[in-house]
Amino acid sequence: MEDERILERERFQIEQIRQLESEELQVEEVEESSDDEDVQTSSGGPSASVEFTYDTSLAALHSYLGEVENAHNRLAFLDGGAVLTLPLFYLEGVVLFPEARLPLRVILPNFIAAVERALRQVDAPYSIGVVRLYRDPNNGKIKFATTGTTAEIRQYRRLEDGSVNIVARGQQRFRLRRRWIDIDGAPCGEVQIIQEDSPLRTPRDAVGKLAPLRKLRMGSVLQMPSLNDSRNEHSCIDGNDSDAISDGSFDGELSSAERMLHRAALISSYGSDLVEESVSSDDEKFETSRSHLDNYEGFMHTEYGKRNEEASLGVGKRAVLDKPSCRKVGWGKYSVGHLRDAPRAFWPSWVYRMYDSYILAQRAADRWKHVVRVPNMDGFVMKPDLLSFHIASKIPVSESTRQELLEIDGISYRLQREIGLLESLDRIQCKTCQTLIARRSDMLVMSSEGPLGAYANEHGFVHEVTTLLKTNGLAIKGIPTKEYSWFPGYAWSIADCATCEMHMGWLFTATRKKLKPRSFWGIKSSQIADETREA
Repeated sequence: MEDERILERERFQIEQIRQLESEELQVEEVEESSDDEDVQTSSGGPSASVEFTYDTSLAALHSYLGEVENAHNRLAFLDGGAVLTLPLFYLEGVVLFPEARLPLRVILPNFIAAVERALRQVDAPYSIGVVRLYRDPNNGKIKFATTGTTAEIRQYRRLEDGSVNIVARGQQRFRLRRRWIDIDGAPCGEVQIIQEDSPLRTPRDAVGKLAPLRKLRMGSVLQMPSLNDSRNEHSCIDGNDSDAISDGSFDGELSSAERMLHRAALISSYGSDLVEESVSSDDEKFETSRSHLDNYEGFMHTEYGKRNEEASLGVGKRAVLDKPSCRKVGWGKYSVGHLRDAPRAFWPSWVYRMYDSYILAQRAADRWKHVVRVPNMDGFVMKPDLLSFHIASKIPVSESTRQELLEIDGISYRLQREIGLLESLDRIQCKTCQTLIARRSDMLVMSSEGPLGAYANEHGFVHEVTTLLKTNGLAIKGIPTKEYSWFPGYAWSIADCATCEMHMGWLFTATRKKLKPRSFWGIKSSQIADETREA
């Protein structure tokens, strides 16, 4: 029933497209929007002051490819570490992520051979490997990324001229081990599927149920306290310690995801309880805590080194293994006595928040809602892995930055990077001359897939395009045409950077008066500069 409803909805949308395409071309002149103009609230993204009547689901259908047949083969997800051979597609200016849609217009003979191989192969039927192709900025040489994504052909159509139109969907990340051209001319590669990690979650009962940190063991080398040491004879801690939780009762009860997060916290934040309350950000807390810990370790090495030397010479009144003094020593208001208040096995909650995939997912979804608005990401908060890929595939940044996101191993690390990008995203500049093209507030979502999407032109090139309501410093070339338009109801014109004359994208203008917005811009992500921070 669900498939029937989807097909019925798609048929209705296709009928809408045909009605738009049958109308006479009436391209309107581009007008500057007025700040005090009475307009409706937009559902199209940050540019909330624009009147909006366009059905954004039409662009996601890629109807310009014509009618395509559904491929009914579905490949089960492969195990991490699996090695297989796939036909490869090298795409310049494109970074494919799992779950993202990829339209292809295949006209070159070698890539047609790659499609034919994908359709008949047994190990991974209807699957191809997609790898970003780029030019070295230093010498202009063509290079291939070593991290790519498998894509499953979901729809395809063979045309009379031998070309093939395809709609594929990203599946799993892989490492490209080697590549070659087979006997039919199809580019092929040996790929290894990347083992994705599980979302990290804060250990249960992380705060308030454990005894304080035990004393640091004395000796020539400072050691971490043992979690299952319930003895108190060498401690400065007063009171009953009978409720201390042992390593077996704590670490053993954690799930693998909780244990991974706990160990990450131990490694990165030892000594974090020495942080001043006035320090606000997580990064500042981390750096401050490490600095204090280093000072403390240095003091303890010197202090106990002296005591060991005295003991060996028979100078001291007490043996080195006697209970140490509880005299407070250290730096400023911090002291060795203060260290005893640190949790024995857990670390402060802010440490876990830095790595908890679900907390990071909520932060990322909230930030996306504030910066981009649509599509809403709240439904993926409980699936941090999918959320990290969805944001990465739609965030309007340069292709090199998106390739960086694809190469990050670890859900939490990818989400952290995406949060940082969303917080810093402000300026969109020409990659060649750094001319300011637009700001974040100029973004306009014209597709249900988000502010950035991949589209194939009639010549077989695939472009990842960010849609904007307004731009600066662009020059229009040629007359508008509605043939092969990615956005039904709009005609397109080529737009170049007025400063360096590089091709930046396209201007789309409405072909009927009732269609709103009346115009918008599509900018290639391959021509967006890496730097997006506010000056």
